[in-house]
Amino acid sequence: MSKLNTAVNIAGVEFKNPIVTASGTFGFGREFSEFFDLSQLGAVSVKGLTLKPKAGNPPPRAAESASGMLNSVGLQNPGVESFIKDELPFLRGFDTKIIANMAGNTVEDYVEMARILSDSDVDMLEVNISCPNVKEGGVAFGVDERSVYEVTKSVKAVAKKPVIIKLSPNVTDIKKMARAAESGGADALSLINTLLGMRIDIKTRRPILKNNTGGLSGPAVFPIAVRMVHDVYETVNIPIIGMGGVARGEDAVELMMAGASAVAVGSAALVNPLAPIEIKRGLEKFMEENDVCDVTALTGAARMW
Repeated sequence: MSKLNTAVNIAGVEFKNPIVTASGTFGFGREFSEFFDLSQLGAVSVKGLTLKPKAGNPPPRAAESASGMLNSVGLQNPGVESFIKDELPFLRGFDTKIIANMAGNTVEDYVEMARILSDSDVDMLEVNISCPNVKEGGVAFGVDERSVYEVTKSVKAVAKKPVIIKLSPNVTDIKKMARAAESGGADALSLINTLLGMRIDIKTRRPILKNNTGGLSGPAVFPIAVRMVHDVYETVNIPIIGMGGVARGEDAVELMMAGASAVAVGSAALVNPLAPIEIKRGLEKFMEENDVCDVTALTGAARMW
């Protein structure tokens, strides 16, 4: 078999392979760089950034669940300016693409971060629209079509880098949200973000998480991610970075067959720091064993009954 081509193009940005780290699970790469060379990854999506430093939620802010975990970390981060000054130079020491994930509570927050990050050395901007829109009563941007369109259009108006909109699964119809993002000018989409969940300590009769609820991730959400990625793939004409419970090379293949052009690894790396590399190798092994010379041939390859 000829040499494998694992390169993928996401909105004009060339990734050497389709394996990406999911924002919120990889920090800024320093800890994971002790386990493997980050240059082996297609891209790194950094921990969610806010305009100003953020302390996050009080503990406990993580809880185990069957085949997954709940978290309510609350976007603890040093702020966008500190990221550019203290973290980005380190990441730029590796031959991989850098995706800056942005989280805001107003459209103005997103716009200002897009301006600042556009003048930095990141490759792409990822807009987390699962954040509460404080001007609209705290309802998440990502659950309202108009808000999705507004924040996308506003960020695109100032962004000098390709814009990825990260969709929330906590909606009735994710296809509507995907169309709204595409209409607003999104260059790509990433999905799914975490599902809202809760665990209760039956001895104390209180939620385990201090914030009461948190985001569910891990293998438990994988079938939902596959379905939503396929639904969105059938709906829009922009590339998708799929995520949600990816733990094996076969999972990456499945999510790509559902319609993803690239695949992000999140919770699996918290269990096994080498998971992104093992998933990459598993994907390549599948290609070798199934005569797939070009990884892009997997995108949308699933045949519905």
